[in-house]
Order: sequence, then C-alpha cells, then structure tokens
Amino acid sequence: MSSTSRKVKITISGVEFEAELNGSKTAEAILNALPISASGDFWGDEIYFSVPVKSQPEKPQEVVDKGTLAYWPPGSAFCIFWGPTPASVGSECRPASPVNVVGRITSGLDSLKSLSKADVTIERIE
Repeated sequence: MSSTSRKVKITISGVEFEAELNGSKTAEAILNALPISASGDFWGDEIYFSVPVKSQPEKPQEVVDKGTLAYWPPGSAFCIFWGPTPASVGSECRPASPVNVVGRITSGLDSLKSLSKADVTIERIE
C-alpha cells in the first residue's frame, strides 16, 4: 500500500463495493471530482459512464485485470471491469481502446456479475 492510495466506496444499484484509487494523475483528478453519480451502461462484463474529468492517456493499457477501475480518454468515461467484453479474446478484460488504470475494487467483486442496472455513485471514504 502506497501512501498515495485513496479509498472510495462505489455503490451500483444499491450494491456496495470498496475500492482504492492509485496515485496516477488521472485518479487524482477523479478523486477531486467526487462524489460522482451517473447512470452507467454495460458492455459485456464492463460498466462505463461519463465523468466530469478530462485526462490524457497515462500509461494506457489494452488489457486489464478483473476488478480494474479505469478511465477511457476518448469518452471521458469511468470503467469497471470484471470479465470479458465484446472486444475480448477468451476470458481477458479488454476495453474498446486503451484505458488509464486508476484503481481496483478491493471487496465484493463477484457481486458485479449479478447486476442488471448500473446506477452508480462513487464517493470518498474518509
């Protein structure tokens, strides 16, 4: 755990997840914009939604781990990955195009599979 870690709570349609944002510039910008509430969309095993943050590509990744929280620069979108997307090969988590990894879900990851709606709120845990 680095001293720059930031804990957040993500609530998706009433289900709570604990998460941690990393020390990247993009994660810092998202942290400064909290709380954020949005209506998300599903793209395979990914939820994404627009956030009021503009960030340039920052060590963009084409494939991410399950539980990854990321920012998609072309759409100013926050993304939550837990399995394959339509762009995936096999069971990998592949975004539509490279994303900036901003953190990870630290608890409740398996509950993402059961969601059918994505009303999302992200807030800081003090």
